[in-house]
Amino acid sequence: MADFPEFMNAKLVAEYLDLNEKKVYALANDGLLPATKVTGKWLFPKAMLDKWLLESCHNGVLTDRLLIAGSDDPLLQCVVGKMANQLGSTALVGYTSTGTRQGLAMLSKGHVDICAIHWGNVEEASLRHPALLQQYPGHKNWVLVHAFERKQGLVVSPDLADAVNSRSIQLHELLSPRWRWALRQQGAGSMRALEEWIHGHGYNMTMLNQVDCCNSERELASAIAREQADIGCASQSTAGEFGLGFIPLCTEAFELVIPKNIYFRTLQQQLLQSLTKSDIQAHGDQLGGYNFIRTGQQVWSAN
Repeated sequence: MADFPEFMNAKLVAEYLDLNEKKVYALANDGLLPATKVTGKWLFPKAMLDKWLLESCHNGVLTDRLLIAGSDDPLLQCVVGKMANQLGSTALVGYTSTGTRQGLAMLSKGHVDICAIHWGNVEEASLRHPALLQQYPGHKNWVLVHAFERKQGLVVSPDLADAVNSRSIQLHELLSPRWRWALRQQGAGSMRALEEWIHGHGYNMTMLNQVDCCNSERELASAIAREQADIGCASQSTAGEFGLGFIPLCTEAFELVIPKNIYFRTLQQQLLQSLTKSDIQAHGDQLGGYNFIRTGQQVWSAN
């Protein structure tokens, strides 16, 4: 084993894993083997191959780890926080808001165990979400589980929400340069929702008076609560958490992408079961905007 270099070509990997060279290329192209392309040729890091081998044994050895990336949500943050507190030092449980696209890229490279996504209104999620997943290597090993539906829209100060609701300010007027916008990073699902709404009014994103770029919904809401910005796009639950006003734009499906080979691990199943508990759903009702009618349902799996 010591004779194999730190980075190997497909021929050496075939020898190392005792596989046919064509099989190595097929696994790499499907995103199932850790690899990178340099000037058109595959290179395979030996350390990552060793980790992949361990993960392939009996559904993996990292059963005491649950790392989640992707879309931001206050209720999911609450569930993960409760799990981490209950598990203490017996397991590593973490959740980082990266936005939908970066989360999927991290999942495809094996850096995280679950990716949370939302990519448009709930009526189109059954088409949009699978189409999005299929853009990433490794998607053939993924399953999509419905977490909940939630309201997505504009987060504003309570006074501004009242002005819009009373029609003293028209909704499209919020796109004028008078109002300061806090936006999310590119690849976030809320940016996708906002872009679609703005394009529907004949505007584009460059016309907004952007004063901040936020990496999470909570960061965005905090900017508005501190009066550093006037408007942003996030979930109703985020607005509720900060006591801010909310103007709904759409209802979206918030879903979890999980690799099939680790789907039945204890921590993954504990997370899914937590979303169905009455106290968690009651907390969601307090925040506002959630619908749990399909929580826990598997909605897509690659053939």
